[in-house]
Amino acid sequence: MASVQLLYFAWVRDRVGKSAETAILPTEVRDVRGVLAWLQSRDPVFATMAGEGRTIRVAINQEFAGPDDPVGAGDEIALFPPVTGG
Repeated sequence: MASVQLLYFAWVRDRVGKSAETAILPTEVRDVRGVLAWLQSRDPVFATMAGEGRTIRVAINQEFAGPDDPVGAGDEIALFPPVTGG
């Protein structure tokens, strides 16, 4: 199991109700896709966001990350809405 820091920004923070937390990832969670699936199974707020078709961007240690990017002990995992321009 890996201890990670989860950071929530913008409407993700508003929906989750906190800006950060320390979490212990299950052993089988090894990448960004796994983190998002685990969050959805752990917290109905994430399941609801996924059901609404809302996209959540992820950064690992302040670098944008894709679904297959690995996560590990000590990582800082930031979750936020996509940036929009206009």
